[in-house]
Amino acid sequence: MPADALSIREAWSKIPSPGSVETEFERFTGKRMERILATVVAVGSGVLGVQAFIAAATAMSWDESPRIAMLLAVYVPLAAMLVACVIGRGVRTTSGIFAVAYVLALGAWPTIMGMGDRAASEQPWIFFLVNVGVVAAMLAFPLWLQFAWAVGLPFVYGYVRLVEGDFSPEFWVTTAFDVSFTLILGIVIISLGWMFRSVAAGVDEARAQAVASYAAAAAAAATEEERVAMSALMHDSVLAALIAAERAEGERARDLAVGMAREALTRLANTEAAVAQEGSDEPVAAAQIVVELRRALSELGADAIVEERGGPGLIPGRVARALVLAARQALGNAVTHAHGRGLHIVAEGRGDEGITVTISDSGPGFDLAAIGPDRLGIRASILARMAGVAGTAEIDSSATGTVVSLGWVRP
Repeated sequence: MPADALSIREAWSKIPSPGSVETEFERFTGKRMERILATVVAVGSGVLGVQAFIAAATAMSWDESPRIAMLLAVYVPLAAMLVACVIGRGVRTTSGIFAVAYVLALGAWPTIMGMGDRAASEQPWIFFLVNVGVVAAMLAFPLWLQFAWAVGLPFVYGYVRLVEGDFSPEFWVTTAFDVSFTLILGIVIISLGWMFRSVAAGVDEARAQAVASYAAAAAAAATEEERVAMSALMHDSVLAALIAAERAEGERARDLAVGMAREALTRLANTEAAVAQEGSDEPVAAAQIVVELRRALSELGADAIVEERGGPGLIPGRVARALVLAARQALGNAVTHAHGRGLHIVAEGRGDEGITVTISDSGPGFDLAAIGPDRLGIRASILARMAGVAGTAEIDSSATGTVVSLGWVRP
């Protein structure tokens, strides 16, 4: 079953514009993956954070202000990172702050916490957060810095442990085990994060290519649709009008040929109209033309002064459509080339006798004679369209602006 002509245009209008890779549509999977990673990090870091806090609370006296300051220096950024990961805002900033704060706290550990007489098998509470510092770097930093954090942080911890144990032999064995474990785990964490992000980026790229392919297919379908419609129009209207003119012998036959020719010109001028009623002469109120022009401005996203002058009247339907479509072309030109500067529309009705629509702007203007013969925006969409309904179209353009005057007077 063939697709309706309007369905292709409606689908086309809903396709996101390809271009910036930062759009919500094109990075949908990547953004979703970042959200998943942040949630997983929040859960895991929260569990390790509680474990470390319990170890800290049982190991130190709460009247030691330097150690409390150390605890706050680590846990305040950690709490901020966990909140950011849960709500999905400020994840990169808070994670970066915690990653740096943790390294500084770890480096200052021997100075603030003292050497002590802890056994080699007893781990300080800050050890439980080594890999939390690594996952914070995964969320905050570029890939090369993530691996630098995953490799460097275990060695910083190892050095701190050896300093704390005064480099005694019993500390070397347990410290080497701890450093190896955290080093391998950190590299695995960073590698998994890189892999998941790469997969998400691949999915987003495939989606963008699929959209581009669909857009190309839709464009080809629209082109073919218009070609078929134009071929049918040329055969049914233009060719029929030519045959009628060639065979016209009497006055009535000549009138019929003239009417068919006018009908063919109107149909050619209105081929892009959405409604297949180009030949209808059902009268249209002049005020309706103003309504259509306001709608055109809204669709173009342009602001303009719209004046309605003169008395009310009725205009033949095909004339009204030609006026509106020609005015839409003039408005589109003004928005595109003059950026809508000084856009002013005046619709002056003369009852049932005629109407004049004037579109003016204060853009840079153009040389009408310099427009190439392949540019049909003015020749076909404005001049020929108005000629097809026995109307007039005048274009006056200079360095101070452009004025397009469209008129129709009842014969």
